[in-house]
Amino acid sequence: MRRRLARLASALALALIIAPAPAALHGAPAAGEITVLGQLTPRRQTVVASEIAAKIEQLPLREGSSFAEGQLLIAFNDTLQQAQLKRAAASHTAAARTAVANEKLRALNSIGQVEYELSVAELAKASAELAYAEAMLSKCRILAPYAGRVAELRVREKEFAQVGQALFEIIDADLPEIEFIVPSHTLAWLAIGQPVTVRIEETGLEHPARIDRIGARVEPVSRTIKVVATFTGNPEGLVAGMSGSITLAAPLAP
Repeated sequence: MRRRLARLASALALALIIAPAPAALHGAPAAGEITVLGQLTPRRQTVVASEIAAKIEQLPLREGSSFAEGQLLIAFNDTLQQAQLKRAAASHTAAARTAVANEKLRALNSIGQVEYELSVAELAKASAELAYAEAMLSKCRILAPYAGRVAELRVREKEFAQVGQALFEIIDADLPEIEFIVPSHTLAWLAIGQPVTVRIEETGLEHPARIDRIGARVEPVSRTIKVVATFTGNPEGLVAGMSGSITLAAPLAP
């Protein structure tokens, strides 16, 4: 995404140098308007990675599949984690019983303070090991953090995943935003909430939008800055990755 925006910025800077008039940028905008290129981007996107080394048992979704928040995305073989949890649970039960028994003996002055404190420490250790085993078991199932779609699938069912290995990329199901690059001199009149018109190249349709965010830093070489706009309506058929031309109304020179 950043590389594509960088290319768009370079193309824009070149166009501003060689174009004889604003109409050469894209179409034939009216006086007091500028038109730039942009790209639709998802509001949220995540590369899901494995936190454990295990075989993939379930991979119910495919590229392009939709999913709901909390839906199972992938499940690993949890035989080892289940065994570790049982062992930790048994150790915790034994440590808890020992601690309770020692507390009663301590009340009767039948054991020393050090022995009692050691049993309490063993219980704390067993509790931590049980919590660790439960956490490792929970990592065998990855649930969707939000409703969305699978953008890219990088593994297959029955493969062995390594710790930190990227499994797939997901994007949210919300209406995408549109990112574009404008000359830095437009900051003199560009403002949050300013209406713009977006023409989608793939469909040929125009949609109203408003500027939602303006970048925090000007790119010093091309003298451009990134801007993000959101659609004001609820247009259908828009998919992240589509391209568009954005028309902004600039104030007329006195």
